[in-house]
Amino acid sequence: MTPEPVSVGIVGLGGIAAHHAEILADHDADLVGGVDVDETARREFNAEWSVPTYDTLEPLLDDAAAIFVTTPNKYHEEYATAALAAGCDVLIEKPLAHTLDSAKRIAAAAADAEGFCMVGFNNRFAAPIDVLTSYRAAGRFGEITHIEANYVRRRGIPGRGSWFTSAEIAGGGAIIDIGVHAIDLALSVLDFPEITEVSATTRAEFGTREEYTYLHMWGDDEGPDAFDVEDAASAFIRTADDRTISLEVAWATNRPRTDEFVFRGTDAGAVYDRKADSLTLYEADTTGQEHLTETTVETRDSNTHAAEVGYFLEHVREGEAPTTNTVEQGVAVQRVIDAIYRSADAGHAVGLE
Repeated sequence: MTPEPVSVGIVGLGGIAAHHAEILADHDADLVGGVDVDETARREFNAEWSVPTYDTLEPLLDDAAAIFVTTPNKYHEEYATAALAAGCDVLIEKPLAHTLDSAKRIAAAAADAEGFCMVGFNNRFAAPIDVLTSYRAAGRFGEITHIEANYVRRRGIPGRGSWFTSAEIAGGGAIIDIGVHAIDLALSVLDFPEITEVSATTRAEFGTREEYTYLHMWGDDEGPDAFDVEDAASAFIRTADDRTISLEVAWATNRPRTDEFVFRGTDAGAVYDRKADSLTLYEADTTGQEHLTETTVETRDSNTHAAEVGYFLEHVREGEAPTTNTVEQGVAVQRVIDAIYRSADAGHAVGLE
């Protein structure tokens, strides 16, 4: 039997909203409307998708069973808590919020709600990551003791003057924009261990320049006066059982880009290249002559956002909260982000709050 379509509304009608609307068209879902405070965004979304658009959330809550929140980070809480209070299930684009306190309030609202809240960490739905975590569960790696998590661009600062470069609206810069993906992927592979210490340094070396050399930029460049966040960070994260994560994140650097995640285990290791969506396993064997092996894992092409949306809609239909990308995991990621900023400000290692 064909499943009953899920009625979905989207709040925040920028580029990611259009991407989600395209995905919803390929799933058993009905896009029933959109919300944005910007009149132009509302008009363009209505013209593209032929659905009603509003400047407030309330009219949409009458028609939607689920709400996608794709606004700037500062406004996640406002819309997510209202949708949860109305009985809707909610998918929030990463990060959960712009601050740890705001993230905690969203989690509290979800705990009291009939519906559930899921966080949009789409990289967890990559096919090679599914292979990696399945091998981990089967014991192939032994114990994964260290992860090198890298999300480094050569030039990739969002438009200076956009909300991405505003600490008040975004909550931070490169760490909360792209570093959040690296942190989440590392923590999820380690099954969200207890974190005891975070030591970090953040830098603003490129966004603060009058002359910033680049070939492409998302949005217009209003210069350094419209930039008050970090464009790079280095962090070291220690768990209660002495597993570790080293984190390198940057919007801009004078080095080659890298999207590699290196997993070091006691029995085997792996490298996942997020950009190439490739996975290589590294193992040792004593069969015959002692030898080392490298195994390239080939998977079908996968659309991580489509897989994420499909997973969300399945749980909406079943009326069951998801077991991955949960709001509690979103708070755990937010705690590490908060600790990174506090450690950078303090100049020494800190614990989580």
